[in-house]
Amino acid sequence: MSAALVAVALTTSWVVLGTAALAKVTRSEVARGATLPGVSVLKPLCGADPSLEHNLETFFEQDHPDYEILFGVERADDPAVAVVERLLRRYPTRRARLVVHAPPRGHNPKVKNVRGLLKRARHDLVLISDSNVRAPQHYLSEAAALYASDPSIGLVTHLFAGAGEASFGAKLESVQLTGFVASGAALPTVLGDGAVIGKSMLMSKRELAALGGLKRVRDVLAEDFVIGKMFEHAKRRVVLAPTVVDNVVGPIGLRTVFDRHLRWSMLRIRLRFLSWVLEPMTCPLFVLPAAIATFGVGRALLWLFATYFVRDVLAWAMLRGPSRLWIPMIMGLPRDVLALAVWGATPWKRHVSWRGTRLRVGRRTVLRPALPATRVFSAPARAA
Repeated sequence: MSAALVAVALTTSWVVLGTAALAKVTRSEVARGATLPGVSVLKPLCGADPSLEHNLETFFEQDHPDYEILFGVERADDPAVAVVERLLRRYPTRRARLVVHAPPRGHNPKVKNVRGLLKRARHDLVLISDSNVRAPQHYLSEAAALYASDPSIGLVTHLFAGAGEASFGAKLESVQLTGFVASGAALPTVLGDGAVIGKSMLMSKRELAALGGLKRVRDVLAEDFVIGKMFEHAKRRVVLAPTVVDNVVGPIGLRTVFDRHLRWSMLRIRLRFLSWVLEPMTCPLFVLPAAIATFGVGRALLWLFATYFVRDVLAWAMLRGPSRLWIPMIMGLPRDVLALAVWGATPWKRHVSWRGTRLRVGRRTVLRPALPATRVFSAPARAA
């Protein structure tokens, strides 16, 4: 078998199996029992974008019978405070509160914020959710029911799809999320190797503490992935719930999209190096020369567009439905160009800037303060 045919077979297999994993997850059903365990929803916040109020409001409208929402900020003058206070007045009967707290030590600001909320949660079952997540009414009930349905389950997470794309960069971001990112999370998780993305994570507070707690990941950039592995190493399953949540994108530029996915690629190269090396095989554009060598130009182009249809269009339809289906139909090629540019830049990237702090990313995505730039001085010439 020629190397070109192997390359085409690998790319085709990844596209088909990844999309099949999405179908398996999103088509599954969760039986809701007579009683549901109580849940504390933890929302770490920092700043306020135009969609924040609508995003947070969807959590006030959940149909779960017994849950609370804790919103965490580190400063009383954070712009998110005014948004939360408006929602608290709008929903006076909902058990929800704003927590302004001094964060504990650590280089990961999200983990610091969540640690401040975790000790205030009244329920053992906690759901950590990002501020740009928008969820349907049954989301929390379904996640709690899935967790309670099987004692082997340690962590429930969710797939997410881009929403609210209002620029070319945002459209590119949404296609990336519903295609490569979603399949990259669903396929290994379905096969028993949880690939957790921290947009939504439901787990037991007691179990997490027994595994070492969030203190173990306070200096880790990929805290979500590592938390999933903490549960798996303790023989606890990581599962995906069928509901897909919205990741509100907004009007972002190409540079923002590039930087965000470069940061995610920095995680993958440090966590799963071999998988990262093979990532170009998920780009049909990269494998097109091999397809031409195998099939000829005409059939290779048919193969190219067929893989784009399966990876991007079908995945979009499963995660988002038929709305705006024209976007993935035309964005497969630019998506691959972006992905290959990100992949090529990844080995040279060592630092991230997070909320004004520059940090160096080491092995296993451990964060350290960046060393200050050193200046080189020339020695003065000696007098003759």
